[in-house]
Amino acid sequence: MSKLHLSCAGGASRIGIQWAAARHRRVLLFLLLPAICLWIRGVSALATGDEKPWLAPAAQAKVQNPIRPNESSLAAGEKIYMKRCAACHGKTGNGDGHDAVDLGIHPAKFSDPKLRGESDGALFWKITVGKKPMPDYGNRLSKTDRWNVINFVRTLAAR
Repeated sequence: MSKLHLSCAGGASRIGIQWAAARHRRVLLFLLLPAICLWIRGVSALATGDEKPWLAPAAQAKVQNPIRPNESSLAAGEKIYMKRCAACHGKTGNGDGHDAVDLGIHPAKFSDPKLRGESDGALFWKITVGKKPMPDYGNRLSKTDRWNVINFVRTLAAR
């Protein structure tokens, strides 16, 4: 009789373990499903270009570039661009830098008519504040350096 009792107890134990495992799977599914949905939504937004446009505040967009795009400004801007920007934006500004490819990101293309239509003030603000995955350069580059980079970037857009 004790053998029968033990086998029933063992069966109940197995059923309890199976029930607990099923419960854990449901909880895991409940927690992971929203995360997976958000991830898919984010990836599809990037793939289809449905991401919200990154617009500078109106006051910042009106700021005028105080640095004339002369030979020294363009040379300084190119040097900074090649050191800080080309890894993602590419040497020619087509968004095809080696880091962009490796990280699977899509940085701005300077030949894009939308970007060419943005004011120098808007570009200055974007460089200053950044937007992931692009870092902010407000504390990394001087104001003059940022304006020089913008002058150089304008030459890439024209190519």
